[in-house]
Amino acid sequence: MSTESGAVATELPETLGSPSIDALNAGCFCASLDENSLAHALEAQFGSPEIVSLVRERCPYLYSARPVFVSHAHMDAMGKLVKAIESVVALPQYRELVLARSPEIAHHSPGAVGVFFGYDFHVAQESFGLIEINTNAGGAMLNAILGRAHRACCLAVERLGPSGARAEAFERAIVDMFHTEWRRSGRARPLKTIAIVDERPGEQYLYPEFLLFQRLFERHGLRAVIADPGELSLQSGQLVAGDVPIDLVYNRLTDFYLEASGSQALRAAYLQDRVVLTPHPQAHALFADKRNLVVLSDQALLAELGVPQATREVLRDGVPRTIVVDPGNADELWSRRKQLFFKPFAGFGSRAAYRGDKITQRVWSEISGGGYVAQALVAPGERGLDPAADKPLKFDLREYVYDGLVQWTAARLYQGQTTNFRTPGGGFAPVYEGPT
Repeated sequence: MSTESGAVATELPETLGSPSIDALNAGCFCASLDENSLAHALEAQFGSPEIVSLVRERCPYLYSARPVFVSHAHMDAMGKLVKAIESVVALPQYRELVLARSPEIAHHSPGAVGVFFGYDFHVAQESFGLIEINTNAGGAMLNAILGRAHRACCLAVERLGPSGARAEAFERAIVDMFHTEWRRSGRARPLKTIAIVDERPGEQYLYPEFLLFQRLFERHGLRAVIADPGELSLQSGQLVAGDVPIDLVYNRLTDFYLEASGSQALRAAYLQDRVVLTPHPQAHALFADKRNLVVLSDQALLAELGVPQATREVLRDGVPRTIVVDPGNADELWSRRKQLFFKPFAGFGSRAAYRGDKITQRVWSEISGGGYVAQALVAPGERGLDPAADKPLKFDLREYVYDGLVQWTAARLYQGQTTNFRTPGGGFAPVYEGPT
């Protein structure tokens, strides 16, 4: 992988020959997750063995034992597509179009870009496509830990794995990113306190990651608290969590526009520029609303917006055709539902998302009522777990992106319609870059 992106994906050595990527994903079983190394990495990052027990109890299928192989061509295509999309979002014409249908809070421009965008892809030998963009993508710290824990039984594959040095560099980049968000928001004094905010954080599946982020920030001289939005209050123009003044909120909420009653103190602080919020409502509107995929896959509309032809061609090859479901096209979409995937405009975590061939009449009545897009189906890649397994797992790829730069590339293995972290043998996996 190029040093420009910094993504953890390394090249296949010549000693392995030139097997196809699909062949490697189907039949390479020599690399595995080293449980002892994982426990040591978690404990070292957290400063206590308690995190190891928490991960095992709360998230037993968080990490897969196998890496995923991806070709040079597909890695390059993902990077080019990220740059193409970021260039479109920067256009005033695009922003005007998208913000015109967005809530008023999305019009507030805070200066911050937004941390941890997640560009999610389906990639296989015969298929390639962006599935969606998320603006509060989880898993970055968990993948940094994973970079220290994968081992292989042969040297050729061992050299492919993400090194501890790369994981450490990624963690430094994470901390630097939050300082950059602080400065982009016009703050002159040093950043001192961060609140990691999600609804009922202790009950969240990825709560262990919140703890790891807290320790990461603290090791770099930042005071960090984990809080529910309802625990925040605005006092004399200062957002506080309990008695801790908060400079910056690392936002893990799925209340993207801060509409819930418990989010009102955070909403007020954000709109008054009393706190730096990242990612923020405008980032969600511009990137993560599923209707944006309609724009990004409409060649005629892109031309009207002034998108250069070369950029349109990259988008054509990487963004599956997506349209809004409405009463006028419902019958036609139902007739070809087996070639489509349906998602709600503001969906997240694969909730209320359906493969067309799995839809019942009851579900269709909800989808056809509005609030959904229909996306051309792109087959996910497949990864074999071991020779005795009945069938392989599916996988998608996530590129963690900040300000147009790919910081890390991870895979997620699963069974079913979408990623779920409930599949034995599934979970996050490192990405190894191969030749074909």
